Amino acid sequence: MTDPDSFRFCPCCGGRLETRNLKPGEPDRLVCSACTTPLYLDPKLVACAVVEVGDAIVLLRRGIEPRKGLWVMPGGFVDRGETVEAAALRETMEECGLRTRIKNLLGVYSYPGETVAVVVYRTERVSGDLVAGDETVESRLVHPGDIPWEELAFTSTRDALADYCRRREIS
Repeated sequence: MTDPDSFRFCPCCGGRLETRNLKPGEPDRLVCSACTTPLYLDPKLVACAVVEVGDAIVLLRRGIEPRKGLWVMPGGFVDRGETVEAAALRETMEECGLRTRIKNLLGVYSYPGETVAVVVYRTERVSGDLVAGDETVESRLVHPGDIPWEELAFTSTRDALADYCRRREIS
């Protein structure tokens, strides 16, 4: 979680930030003491994909922190001005070399105290060969029954893959 104390100056005018309550029932906000502009510490948006290749899915072993060495699905931060769908497809191509097509939205995952909200799509491979991208040390196809649950990097990864497995059994 981003520490509000790490922000000291207004991005608009350079004035000193202070904590104020702007509305009853809402949390305290950082507000500029000079121009009174509030600084909202909004979440960062992450787009991910559960990539289906036949009856398996793609998992990637992270080559960077946080959670280096643990498994994730392809994904990353959405760039300003980019659609969430485009980010999921871009990140998949960058991280594992596969062009994919979105089948449907799997879910949106957010947790109290966390600074990210994660949007996960169910996708399928269109073309390309599975590789390990520059932030990945290993990529592999895994059957849902063989997911390494104890080695998954994030709660959102675990929750999304559990939802995927549950829905796959139903359909």
